[in-house]
Amino acid sequence: MLLDGQYIQSIYIDGQWCDSHNGLREDVINPAQLMKIKSFSYGNGTDANMAVQAAKEALSKWAGLTARERSNYLYAAYLLMMEKQEKLARILTSEQGKPLAEARGEIASAASYLQWYAEEGNRVYGEIIPSSNKGKRLLVIPQPIGVVAAITPWNFPSSMITRKLGPALAAGCTVVLKPAEQTPLSAIELVKIFEEVGIPKGVLNLVTGDPVSIGKAFMDSPDVRLITFTGSTEVGKILMKGSADTVKKLSLELGGHAPIVIFEDSDLEQAVNMTIMSKFRNCGQTCICANRVYVQKSIQKKYLEKLMEHIESLKIGDGLEDQVNIGPLIDEDALLKVKNQYEDAISKGAVTALGGRVHKEALNGFFYEPTVLTNVSNDMKVMSEETFGPLLPVKTFETEEEVIQLANHDRYGLAAYIFTENINRAIRVMEKLEYGIVGINDVFPAVAEAPFGGMKQSGQGKEGGREGIMEYVEMKYVSMGVK
Repeated sequence: MLLDGQYIQSIYIDGQWCDSHNGLREDVINPAQLMKIKSFSYGNGTDANMAVQAAKEALSKWAGLTARERSNYLYAAYLLMMEKQEKLARILTSEQGKPLAEARGEIASAASYLQWYAEEGNRVYGEIIPSSNKGKRLLVIPQPIGVVAAITPWNFPSSMITRKLGPALAAGCTVVLKPAEQTPLSAIELVKIFEEVGIPKGVLNLVTGDPVSIGKAFMDSPDVRLITFTGSTEVGKILMKGSADTVKKLSLELGGHAPIVIFEDSDLEQAVNMTIMSKFRNCGQTCICANRVYVQKSIQKKYLEKLMEHIESLKIGDGLEDQVNIGPLIDEDALLKVKNQYEDAISKGAVTALGGRVHKEALNGFFYEPTVLTNVSNDMKVMSEETFGPLLPVKTFETEEEVIQLANHDRYGLAAYIFTENINRAIRVMEKLEYGIVGINDVFPAVAEAPFGGMKQSGQGKEGGREGIMEYVEMKYVSMGVK
């Protein structure tokens, strides 16, 4: 159905699908089969500037709608997403690689952000401040920040889009969306859904293509008032520097290096199952997935035995095949990064407990075996650099104080996880972990109704919850003299 190799227009400006200004095209490659799926328009900064202009012209009318009127579009898009869940999931798996069951889950999660912000958009409240002066009335009024440039990654090509579109559109902003060049097809389908529900021209625009040229156009444009980005810390820093001249607001969800801390009083079966679900979901290509495990020394042997037994039962393959648990990495660079971290760890004394090779049955595709390393040390890349692959180092600890020190990363602070049945310990450790998100006996914290975001070099700003929509709002203070 999808592997037809045909060209598809992927730039959407002011309600019209079009080719890129430069006429360039690029291929979408299925990472499991290394086959071309389609080719798409590979635009640049010229296309981005045209889209920004369309968004600017549409802003006043969209912001002038009532919150309820805007919410109706979002809710209609939510219903249509769920109606088309299977089609969207298959497109997602074909271009990104994750197992179809995971893709279905992502579509449902993505749709939930549209549903939530269709509701939450009606609850962006202002304030009346009691004045110290009898002759004044003091008001605070929320207003949309303006044109938003949204830059999204390839690892969750649907949910990372709706986490930005939902609150931005609900707040009254207009948007120019730039999806990852590896996964444009999911973005195209989502924009088509908004087109189908009748969103006004210019409110939502799509520009696919060169990330450097398009990103520069966003940074340089005085009309873009907010850049919202999910991706690496390195690119986030480029956006921060490049946006300084126009003093843009930035909402950045950046890299992570999540620890899982497993205490001896934990439910061991639960801890093992959730370690696997966290680490190997999306082949480890998740910003909040487990990057390193710290297990208390007294239960290390039992934990590793159970862990490897469960991992060995996982099926690797094309995500569109039945019963597949682990799909491919996104591209060759991702595969080489995992190999590099593995070889670095082995050269510094790590022991391979399981895996450690490019998947032997994979004639095509970027597959790497689920791999467990023991005898790891902090000087290894895998213990400090984000992996984004199925490579899991396991290190032991003895005391609570020791593991808190080990778990707190010098740069990253996105997500961390604790497994314990002791509520006092859970609270003590949670409070000392320097992370924006902490899961206690839970590795799936991301939900539409709660704020998601990191500390330190893992970003700034929040997505989800009531906090998420406030990223797209300016609070205007009004002081009125009254006779």
